[in-house]
Amino acid sequence: MFETLTNRLEGAIAKLKGKGTLSEADVDAALGEIRLALLEADVNVDVVRGITERIRTAALDTEVSKALNPGQQVVKVVLTELTASLGGEPLAITYASKPPTVVLLAGLQGTGKTTNAAKLARWFRSQGRNPLLVGADLQRPGAVDQLRTLAERSEIPVFSESSNPVKVAKAAIKEAIRTARDVVIIDTAGRLAIDDEMMAEVRRISDAVSPHFTFLIADAMTGQDAVNSAKAFHDTLALDAVILTKLDGDARGGAALSVAEVVGRPIAFASVGEGLDDFEAFYPERMASRILGMGDIETLIEKAEETFDEAEATAAAARLMQGVFTFDDFLDMTGQVLKMGSLRSIMGMMPGMNRQLQGADIDESRLTRITGMVHSMTPEERAQPDLIDGSRRRRIAMGAGVKTGDVKTLVDQFKQMRSMMRNVAGQKSGQKKSGKMPGGMNIGGMNLPGIDDLQLPANATSSSGKSPNAGISPRGGRGARRPKK
Repeated sequence: MFETLTNRLEGAIAKLKGKGTLSEADVDAALGEIRLALLEADVNVDVVRGITERIRTAALDTEVSKALNPGQQVVKVVLTELTASLGGEPLAITYASKPPTVVLLAGLQGTGKTTNAAKLARWFRSQGRNPLLVGADLQRPGAVDQLRTLAERSEIPVFSESSNPVKVAKAAIKEAIRTARDVVIIDTAGRLAIDDEMMAEVRRISDAVSPHFTFLIADAMTGQDAVNSAKAFHDTLALDAVILTKLDGDARGGAALSVAEVVGRPIAFASVGEGLDDFEAFYPERMASRILGMGDIETLIEKAEETFDEAEATAAAARLMQGVFTFDDFLDMTGQVLKMGSLRSIMGMMPGMNRQLQGADIDESRLTRITGMVHSMTPEERAQPDLIDGSRRRRIAMGAGVKTGDVKTLVDQFKQMRSMMRNVAGQKSGQKKSGKMPGGMNIGGMNLPGIDDLQLPANATSSSGKSPNAGISPRGGRGARRPKK
């Protein structure tokens, strides 16, 4: 979403990095480009004005202008101001002392409200909670059925009854207490546009259940329309935070950079894909780092920790140290990498990868064809690729629905990669085994991301000393919001 903005900001800041000192004219010239980049990204005009004024004041500070590398100091200033515009600190979730914790979701139709209700429930369960979903959207035909279908994938119960959404919400609280569910997520009705009837209904539900958190589901693809909707809902409901959907889209990203500052409420979560797992806590500093093309190693490490099996990773590392690598190892490795998300999203979290991804052909269907070829091999062939001769290549190609030449290319590239890994293993044979997975590789024309810097189990901290897991936490923490009474 932020690719164009990232490129523009990188270009503006690059002009300052090589300067020994910064003049007022240098700063003003860079700020002109930054201002234009933000406006083109559909960032709110008042927000743009505030960001640029704060950057100018900080960049012309005596300590910055006299620093050994003022250009890098300006990068830090821009990072700080983008982080502030995105909300500053992540929202800390604290739970009610007397369960259940009630979460009310509001939003317009088409923003992905029902889908994100299921995603949020799945996130709460990953935090060790027992959520209950409530279908209080009785206006849209099939809304409750849709919620049930989504919830079934995660084995999360859904409660809905009667034709009155207020009664449904109140009955759901009793049901949660009866069934020992400690989080209740209420999906309310939306409209194509804000109207008095919708606002009155969601207000009645809110008054009836006194939610501990009220989240607005906003579509990041709609730009400033999302910001205007957030303002209108906030006037009615006193929002606690915003959940941005479609943050993986190709829109300009102005909503993300505007909503927190305009509405005065943080972004709590971001939906970054179609799957129920494509949902993550929103960290302003990490997002600002991505926007500046600096990557997001902390989130990448967290995804690896959640996905990679430590025992398997250690065993794979041990085999590599012995110079052994088979097609079965390749299948295990790529399978775990892809559980972390799409290749483009994974690579986008790596520092400096933004420009390399511009126009890059990352066709993940090619990886599907590659795994199809591997699955068409016999166990002996996967363990000993040297056995694959001409007749075996033809059989494998027929089984996978590809050309014989594709199989030959795959086997040849695999042998080259295995040889490279054996050389690396020989170089590291005297070093302590760390449980690291191997670095980047090219198989069948697919450049798989390297994860050489991800150690399992990882105990990483950010440059500021924070743990990657700081922020949204069942235990709350700094900036934690107390549940409403």
